[in-house]
Amino acid sequence: MYDYMKALHQQFCRELTRPELERALDHTYHALRGNIARQDQELLLRAQDLEIELREETSLASFIAGFQLGMGIAGEIEPYSFEDEEKRRAIERAKLRHPQSKN
Repeated sequence: MYDYMKALHQQFCRELTRPELERALDHTYHALRGNIARQDQELLLRAQDLEIELREETSLASFIAGFQLGMGIAGEIEPYSFEDEEKRRAIERAKLRHPQSKN
């Protein structure tokens, strides 16, 4: 089930493209990288990798929760019946034409 949800997530969730934020992030990253030692750069890259992994897991968990919520709501809604709807409308029209009638 987890693999199925992951596949749905990949198909329906699209990453937002925000070029101005991507440029700002890239600029900040390069400025920071130029000001720190090699060992600290490796730590920074590891922190960035962990942050990306955490965001992906959070996105998937959020998608699964939303999907489960939607399925729960769908299970509570009565199936739509065209025939029942037509019958209800016919009864309403009849009541409007003959207000003294009890049916």
